[in-house]
Amino acid sequence: MYTVDLNCDMGESFGAYTIGRDREILDYITSANIACGFHAGDPSVMKETVKMAVDKQVAIGAHPGLPDLVGFGRRKLDISPDEAYDMTLYQIGALKAFVEISGSKLQHVKPHGALFNMAAKDRELADAIAKAVYDLDHTLILFGLAGSELIHAGNEKGLRVASEVFSDRTYQKDGSLTPRREPNAVITDRAQAVNQVIRMIKEGRVQTVEQNDIAIAADTVCIHGDGEHAVEFASEIHQSFKDAGIHTKKISDI
Repeated sequence: MYTVDLNCDMGESFGAYTIGRDREILDYITSANIACGFHAGDPSVMKETVKMAVDKQVAIGAHPGLPDLVGFGRRKLDISPDEAYDMTLYQIGALKAFVEISGSKLQHVKPHGALFNMAAKDRELADAIAKAVYDLDHTLILFGLAGSELIHAGNEKGLRVASEVFSDRTYQKDGSLTPRREPNAVITDRAQAVNQVIRMIKEGRVQTVEQNDIAIAADTVCIHGDGEHAVEFASEIHQSFKDAGIHTKKISDI
């Protein structure tokens, strides 16, 4: 039997701007990564998204990012490990407050965007993020790109880690994601995305853009909630998992 966590980034609306269809996507996922106000989100959005996740019995994770609202946290910033520690701790703590007053418990931490990709390759940044998570709550699960420095750092720190794979992104031969600035970074064909992720779960393999086949671990699968057809894709991948004999559960229940 195959069992995997299905997560989605959400709570990324801000002020008068609405991004994503969070309420509908929550019907299909097991874990929600909620933005903490740096790359997206604001206190009111955080509170409302936490409430929706609690109501739908979806596990909640903090989704800390770089302080870059204009770039949606997807542009690299030259930050030190100390700054990475501070901004990670600050953002997790903010979301943790909303989660706890809702009567729930924070399950995991998943860095966002450029911070996630930087920590995948930069061990000092990865160590700083893992330390921030551990210092705040060593029971939190750290999500990181499968095979990345962030996974290694979390393991070394003594955290439980979850190797994350992406249904709609292409991979490089070193296991990293193809940068979004490149034209083939995002898979727009839904059938292709579904087939890729099912193979990652069942076979532990993925084909790279260079046409190499590499090994990959898949504990949790990310679907993006800000695309034009995000809800339809969430529904399709949820049903495809059922058809393929893949069960979805919160990562903390696996």
